[in-house]
Amino acid sequence: MPKRHSKPMPRLHRILLTASASVLVIACQAQPDSTTANEAKPQTQTSTAPTQAAPQASETTQFSNYLTRPPEDDVVYFMLPDRFENGDSENDTGGFPGGKLDHGFDPTHKGFYHGGDLKGLTERLDYIEGLGASAIWLGPIYKNKPVQGGPGQESSGYHGYWITDFTSVDPHLGTNEELKTFVDAAHARNIKVYLDIITNHTADVISYRECYDPEYKGADKVESCDYRSVADYPYTTRGDVTGDAINEGFLGDEVQHQTEENFAKLERSDYAYQPYIPAGEENVKTPAWLNDVKYYHNRGETTFEGESSLYGDFSGLDDLFTEHPMVVDGMIDIFKGWITDYKMDGFRIDTTRHVNPNFWKQFLPAMKEHAAAQGIPNFYMFGEVYDPDPAALARFTRVDGFDQVLDFGFQTAVFDVVSGKSSTDRFDRFLDADALYGEATKQGRTQPTFLGNHDMGRFAGMVKIENPEMSEAELLARTQLAHGLMMFMRGVPVIYSGDEQGFVSDGNDQSARENMFPSQVDVYNDNDLLGTEATTADSNFDTAHPLYRYIAKTAAIRRAHPALSRGDMQSRLTEKDGGVFAFSRFDPDTGHEYLIAANTSPNARTVNISIDASSSDMTPLLGDCPALNTTGNISLNIAPFDLVICRSATPASRFEK
Repeated sequence: MPKRHSKPMPRLHRILLTASASVLVIACQAQPDSTTANEAKPQTQTSTAPTQAAPQASETTQFSNYLTRPPEDDVVYFMLPDRFENGDSENDTGGFPGGKLDHGFDPTHKGFYHGGDLKGLTERLDYIEGLGASAIWLGPIYKNKPVQGGPGQESSGYHGYWITDFTSVDPHLGTNEELKTFVDAAHARNIKVYLDIITNHTADVISYRECYDPEYKGADKVESCDYRSVADYPYTTRGDVTGDAINEGFLGDEVQHQTEENFAKLERSDYAYQPYIPAGEENVKTPAWLNDVKYYHNRGETTFEGESSLYGDFSGLDDLFTEHPMVVDGMIDIFKGWITDYKMDGFRIDTTRHVNPNFWKQFLPAMKEHAAAQGIPNFYMFGEVYDPDPAALARFTRVDGFDQVLDFGFQTAVFDVVSGKSSTDRFDRFLDADALYGEATKQGRTQPTFLGNHDMGRFAGMVKIENPEMSEAELLARTQLAHGLMMFMRGVPVIYSGDEQGFVSDGNDQSARENMFPSQVDVYNDNDLLGTEATTADSNFDTAHPLYRYIAKTAAIRRAHPALSRGDMQSRLTEKDGGVFAFSRFDPDTGHEYLIAANTSPNARTVNISIDASSSDMTPLLGDCPALNTTGNISLNIAPFDLVICRSATPASRFEK
């Protein structure tokens, strides 16, 4: 295991000596200790007390009943189980014999299993609860193909997205019984569990004669399995439009033809390529129907454009024929089972945009109806549509039937502003687009918001790439402020595990999937983490870390004041050439206004902000809230990279009867 860096002076102390005072205040401590009397919050950590004790669970939890709590009240914590905690080293190889290319375990390689499991996750629920998370987004836990990839390009299914058995837990992660233990333990703490699911594809098992079979000698042999379109390779000819007629009477897969009667005529699957299952893998998938090539598109690699986005193979993964009624029914049955057996509280749905809309129009209502019958009335499903354009995201709430999708628009807007790339009027364009989503997202309040993730990379890493000369103190301050904005703007905050420990990724994908337990990966362990002496070679469950404490503190404020989760949001101030952003949230029951103001610049600012004419006697929850200047007007002094929250003592006029 790599050793810690040898340093003549602790890094936080060096920051104290070198950072500007304006940045230091926010970078090395949590926000000022101004709160209401009934606020349940942890003590703040300051730079002079780096080992201060963590808040007790009773100070930070107090979650309402998970079954009746609306999704917008939650704070979500996301992790890949393999990278979180190793509770049982006996399952590290998943019971597979052989070497790393057989079982997929290599804790020194960022692309292989590292040993995290469900037992370890269960043992760390205190840590998650103390952070203030009330829901856990659990990365995929299904049995995966251990290793995929050509010679020299191999990696493992540690991430969970290369599924062979949709009904069982991957043995590297534990057992079905251990999953049940974990979910029950989370529920006992009033913490929800959202399961990451995949309906678009399975593991890469199916091959095509023309490009994969070394014994194939046909004249149509090709070097790569490029995408073959429906127009050039129709379902009713073998090979291309000039080929022999096949699948007589099949009318295609448009919505009006997605019937059992029509698909019964799709007898052959060799319309584009000749698909086959390599010897020894004929029955590798569960349920058994997944082993039949007719339930896949078999058209080659996607280009992520046009129809190939729906029909093409995603990096070689077998793309399911989700227009086929059998596939629709089969997927509904599979995921009803996970609700029935484990009482999951919701699903995060992978690769949403690569599945046809009519599938979602059947699948989503079926999941909601089944969950309600199982006593889960607030079943929460959110799709992954990797696009920062709110118009592209809104199509899935307007057309496909999603109540919400992961808010890549939020991520981009916050990154642009907090990184210094854009001024705060960038938020105007982002928030104006909330109307596109319709009523489903409650004006964006149910949208899962996030700063970074396991695919795109971590927020701190992206800001560092954007500003390579930025000091550690300023990077920490900006990262903390971004978490504050996520906690109090509209939406459901999602924290990516490791962000609360100051992880700074080198890049995206595998480079942003560091262990929380001690890592043996050199390209992880050479990273300088924010706010700590530790590296990823250490166990990183430090409840005294300044980001952990800040998130716990702001989550407690959010939980104590429903306006900050359920309330309407109204922008109060943005600047074309400045760094202040102010907005109000309104208590849905009492009408009280909460004013939140953030300074995204390195200079202290004093700004005048308009508020509701009936708001008065602003009480501070964070920072300082002076008396009003006049009716509907307040001046706030905001330190660099700071965030202030003020609560009115009287209801806003917009709520007057």
